[in-house]
Amino acid sequence: MVVGSLDRDCDADEGAHVSRGRAREFWCEVVSEPVMIRLKRNGGFGRVQGYFVQCNQLECQYVEENKPPCPLHVGLFADEIRAAEEARARRAEDDA
Repeated sequence: MVVGSLDRDCDADEGAHVSRGRAREFWCEVVSEPVMIRLKRNGGFGRVQGYFVQCNQLECQYVEENKPPCPLHVGLFADEIRAAEEARARRAEDDA
């Protein structure tokens, strides 16, 4: 089973921030077609804070899960998350 990003035009410099609003294409074996995914930030009252990968297949029964058999997981955005957390830590140091 091979799943992964189809985003071949990604620049190395794009990891400087989490592009939560910018979608990228991903081949999904559950629906057997390319889908658009984006990184979302969970949070709010009564919700666990963290990241979530959202896709555009609203009719998929796994759309809000990020659990098998859904192939989506935050590891797909590991570089972006790491860069965002490093930038957040630098800002916190600057503010201190």
